[in-house]
Amino acid sequence: MSGINFGRVIGGGLLAGLIINISEFILNGVLLAQQMEAAMRSLNRPPVDNQMIVWFVVLGFALGIVTVWLYAAIRPRLGPGVRTAVCTALTVWFLAYVYFRRGHGGHAALPPKTDPRHHDMGTLRDRDRGSSGRVAYSEA
Repeated sequence: MSGINFGRVIGGGLLAGLIINISEFILNGVLLAQQMEAAMRSLNRPPVDNQMIVWFVVLGFALGIVTVWLYAAIRPRLGPGVRTAVCTALTVWFLAYVYFRRGHGGHAALPPKTDPRHHDMGTLRDRDRGSSGRVAYSEA
């Protein structure tokens, strides 16, 4: 059992972050754009500006790197493969989305209540993100 290959973690994390950012743009910038603008107006908040978008992109890449790092950390215990990637993706999904929205910061968060299909698309996207990082990571 060797250590974590941090070069692969960064590479796989950037790939996962790219997938996160593209999917977030499609979901929030295209499919839900009007609903998000209406939600911001209803909360008496300004629309999302370029500075916030830069932060969202940076956080997307950071989340990708953390996801692949977590995969690399639990891989020796669970073995390489889809099962480990799914466990990683579900853990990151819970910590990044469920906990924040339902627990700690959800009362002050932005998103409007939308069609449940949008939530399902996000869940599938999160699962795929974990798998994309798995493909790019190896310990050698």
